[in-house]
Amino acid sequence: MSPFLYPNPLTRTVQLTLTTIGLASAPIPLLAQENNTTDLNALVVSATALKVETPLVETPRPASVVTEEELRERNVQSLDETFQYRAGVVSGHYGEDNDTDWLQVRGFDQATYQDGLRIYRTGFYEWMVEPFGLERVELLKGPASILYGEAPPGGVVNAISKRPRDTAQGEVDIQVGTDEHRQLGIDTTGPLGERDDLSYRLVSLYRYQEGDLDFTENERYYLAPSLTWDISDQTSLTVLSSFQKDDAVPTNPFKLAYGTIEGTPYGKVDPSTNYSEPGYDTNERTQTSVGYALSHAINDVWRFEQDFRYSESDLLLRSSFIVSQSQSNPREGSRGLIYRDGETRSWTVDNRLVGTWYTDRTENTFLFGVDYQDLNNKGAGTYTGFGDPIDLFDPQYGNFTPIDTSTLTHSETDKQQTGYYLQHQLRLDDRWVFLAGARYDQAELENSDLTAGTQEGADNDQVSLSGGIMYLAANGISPYLSYTESFEPIASTDGSGDLYDPRTGEQLEAGVKIAPRGMDGYLTAAAYRIEEENSLGSTLNNGIRAQDAERTTTGFEVESVSYLTDQLELTAAYTYSDATVKSDANSEERQAPLIPRHQASAWLDYTFTDLAPGLKLGGGARFVGETRDGSTKVPSYTVFDMMAQFAFAPQWQAQLNVTNVADREYVASCSGYCYYGAERSVVGSVRYRW
Repeated sequence: MSPFLYPNPLTRTVQLTLTTIGLASAPIPLLAQENNTTDLNALVVSATALKVETPLVETPRPASVVTEEELRERNVQSLDETFQYRAGVVSGHYGEDNDTDWLQVRGFDQATYQDGLRIYRTGFYEWMVEPFGLERVELLKGPASILYGEAPPGGVVNAISKRPRDTAQGEVDIQVGTDEHRQLGIDTTGPLGERDDLSYRLVSLYRYQEGDLDFTENERYYLAPSLTWDISDQTSLTVLSSFQKDDAVPTNPFKLAYGTIEGTPYGKVDPSTNYSEPGYDTNERTQTSVGYALSHAINDVWRFEQDFRYSESDLLLRSSFIVSQSQSNPREGSRGLIYRDGETRSWTVDNRLVGTWYTDRTENTFLFGVDYQDLNNKGAGTYTGFGDPIDLFDPQYGNFTPIDTSTLTHSETDKQQTGYYLQHQLRLDDRWVFLAGARYDQAELENSDLTAGTQEGADNDQVSLSGGIMYLAANGISPYLSYTESFEPIASTDGSGDLYDPRTGEQLEAGVKIAPRGMDGYLTAAAYRIEEENSLGSTLNNGIRAQDAERTTTGFEVESVSYLTDQLELTAAYTYSDATVKSDANSEERQAPLIPRHQASAWLDYTFTDLAPGLKLGGGARFVGETRDGSTKVPSYTVFDMMAQFAFAPQWQAQLNVTNVADREYVASCSGYCYYGAERSVVGSVRYRW
């Protein structure tokens, strides 16, 4: 029994004290003091951490924000590249992949949201977020079920879509680069006609790029129109929609340890080696969404907010990959095939009532919310052995038999979740911040095998708590303590055919946020411990995993974004993460795969003013420490990135981005399989703005 999940009396006292303090009073969105806010601090305002806009340096929750400017400067092409220069995040551990985003936060998976509403990713039905359509990305670290319901304990990534603006402006962005990279992006916004109460935004993009693996590629079309209507001084409505179509030959970067980490008589396997069937494999995805964000000020104290989105995703996936080495011929391996043909329909709504009021000594915010999520996934699929053996060092394609679609298994998954949550935040004497919240969730899950005519379901009720306390010192050094919980239903069955119990997690964290007057930026440091129960651990004889494990992460993070001078900006991060797994079958704790003990990164920007006006140079280094997969050690690695911008004429800008400058060849991680890291990428851009 875990001493953390069932705390000792002192820990439980801290939890109850935090909760009691918060529930005895009520909070406000903490606004930065006007004389204590600098440019960067003003940017670091998050609606994800508390569901009310709040400066992160005054919030007893760990969070990071990457702005549109940084997304553009580093030429972020996928969501999992966003936090490469932030603490607590592992990305790129599966190498380059074109059909999903891979992130690990504080040693665990994360939940992905867009505009505060859940994005569904289940059973290879992946909803992909296009970075060109975003104005920022926020990361709330650690368990977040108090505000977001079911979620793994790693954290919540919330991608914020570009919104209409009331002044006419726009940009055209043209890119070319290695791997046949071609991109055209257009972004326009402004008042709609002569109306001063209507504004629009239209974001569109075309991109084509080949993958790191031989014979892989992806072509994307993206369109995101939006409209804001200022109905009155009290009421505003923003309608958000998007259409995205991907046609790809999927990248399956799976490699065996044999030929990557382990030596062979035949040399090493080349990182670009593709074990799939490029002429047969496909990933055709079409995703469409429409929704809105409504805000209505009832009076000077109360405000009602509602977010809604309906989403559809259609998928045809044929994806073959290496499974194991041949017993009879060490040069050969067997392959498997994942096949999915189906659709996902979902809608979700989040209703919030926010009250803000003041007394002589306090600023108060009270948040009450009800959210609802509804998911239906229906389709046909299979997992099967695929084709004749393939040469691991010189693959030849075409030795396979296409899937007979009449043999596919047809299935349907329905999931509904209703959550009721309360949050209280109190700021006392401009020095103390107290935060507490509680949430009750009802989750219903039903899996149907339409081919066999069988059905299984489960109902889960869960209460989640959180609390925090922070001291806002006059010198800008603000220590805090917080406690949070998470739960996550598992949509699959154990060896007895029963649905797994939900995973549950808890985090206790102590940290400090530093943003003194005169410092244009911030620094945060935090020590934390997360424990998750009901994790999937040992593998049974039939290949099904037993629910017999616990995962634990004890970590320390330092993160800073600041201007060292008016021209020199530094983004730096360090993470120590002791992530372990312990199962009943193996009572010894072992290092969790994929998660390094040490990570560090630093990015420097320098803007020239006198010597070369209009020129900006940037460069960064990313160090990832050694990881383990059982007894297999994966060596540490360091890669370097660079950027150059030059405004060569009014409204015109050229940019060059190079990732993995030295084109270092390295194994990024091993977890059952091994994965080479992304190769060098060079992209040149020309941007026109008005």
